[in-house]
Amino acid sequence: MVSGVVLIGTVYSVVYNTYLDTSNPLLTHLPHPLGNTHRWARKANPLNVYFIKKAWGWTSAAFLLAWGTGTPSTRTTVRLSRWLAASATWLVFTAWFFGPALIERIVLASGGECVLSLPSGEHLSLPAEYCHAHAAVSPATHPALFEASSSFVLPNEWHAIPRLRKGHDVSGHIFILTLSTLLLAQQLAPSFSLTRWSVPHTVAVWATAALIAIWLFASGTTSVYFHSPGEKITGYLLGLAGFALAQIPGYLLISTPRKRLHSS
Repeated sequence: MVSGVVLIGTVYSVVYNTYLDTSNPLLTHLPHPLGNTHRWARKANPLNVYFIKKAWGWTSAAFLLAWGTGTPSTRTTVRLSRWLAASATWLVFTAWFFGPALIERIVLASGGECVLSLPSGEHLSLPAEYCHAHAAVSPATHPALFEASSSFVLPNEWHAIPRLRKGHDVSGHIFILTLSTLLLAQQLAPSFSLTRWSVPHTVAVWATAALIAIWLFASGTTSVYFHSPGEKITGYLLGLAGFALAQIPGYLLISTPRKRLHSS
């Protein structure tokens, strides 16, 4: 289902020109042109602030609740290994991969630059390590950065976080939403093999189903309003790849007992 949501949303964004190219430094710091008339086009909408920004936390909480309230037959090491592997994949793509995250490496390899957007609308190019640090810079903390040109006159208290722009800005939101949706849908399957659910497990199943619905809706709004079509498709494909990688530990755990049985 997530495939259809991303595809339909991306096609809609192209046909009706509703998306904002977030890799364009001239546009990304500006409000979405449709923000005044389309609630979900605003970056500060509740869905983005309270859910998508904390997507893996919500996904992990839903998984652990469903896993922990299940029966011994469903509370398996295989299921837990898939969540742990998916968490590691999320970290590799979005936080750290022997240095910068994999998504950041893709942006730089495709011609991206570390850019600081100034209040005047101008942009200051910085060394990539400033973007990797994800820390704010200001005339007070980094005066040398602002001395290169007399046109950059800013108060010392002004600060901003530089971002990677201009390259292929893979949609991290589509990546994490795809990975989360597929993982939660897979982890719900064992619950439906049970003849009875305890009250806590019933709550967990319904909460997980509700979160899957939220992730699908969020995938749709992101596909319609943000990133270029190619960046959304790349995010989706990386989400699929992350989900596939998360299956490997579970597959190894399942196959190992079989190998022992055959060898005996």
